[in-house]
Amino acid sequence: MMRIYIKRKTKSKGSFPTVDSAFKLLYLATQEVQEKWKSAKIRNWSEIYPQLSIFFSEIMEKYTK
Repeated sequence: MMRIYIKRKTKSKGSFPTVDSAFKLLYLATQEVQEKWKSAKIRNWSEIYPQLSIFFSEIMEKYTK
């Protein structure tokens, strides 16, 4: 998902005047995606959660107590 979003942002640019400008574009693109991910709901969470609990039981215990 992230790769596609960054590709969309950089596709229209022929080149960047400086390396800093390229990094700035990548930084802003990741900030936009993070905002979208904050409000997104995880599909099939009711199926995913039990599987995570089985495979990562020790780690999950820390966060479920």
